Amino acid sequence: MKTPKFLIRGFRSPQEAIAASLGNLERETLNEVWRLQEASVRQVAESFNDKFAYTTVMTTLDRLYKKGFLTRRKSGKAFLYAPRLSAEELERSMTETAIETLLNAGTENIEPVLACIVDAVSERDRELLDDLERLVQEKRLELQNKD
Repeated sequence: MKTPKFLIRGFRSPQEAIAASLGNLERETLNEVWRLQEASVRQVAESFNDKFAYTTVMTTLDRLYKKGFLTRRKSGKAFLYAPRLSAEELERSMTETAIETLLNAGTENIEPVLACIVDAVSERDRELLDDLERLVQEKRLELQNKD
């Protein structure tokens, strides 16, 4: 018998969590900085074909910097902004945080959480179960080599 799926309020996929934590312009701007790798306010504003005012783009880049999504360095009188993490690294970081939260929530009895992860992986694709087993073996070897 297949277990029912429940929607947990506040629990989102990494993509949904990123989207929820950023406004539309912030998401567009972050995507543009990912594309450019490093950019000034002017470069980002121009890439939007002046759809947004220069000062709006400047404020948006500053917000993304303050939220930790971007780094910046001084170049003459301007700042150059760069992604702190790639899109893939950001998604992985958010996924790790979600899993850590799940594991920490059930510290007394972690087995049901792990069983749910294995069930979810095997329902999706049996080959993923083999991948999971391989990753567990690699991690065991890594930990043994540290000792």
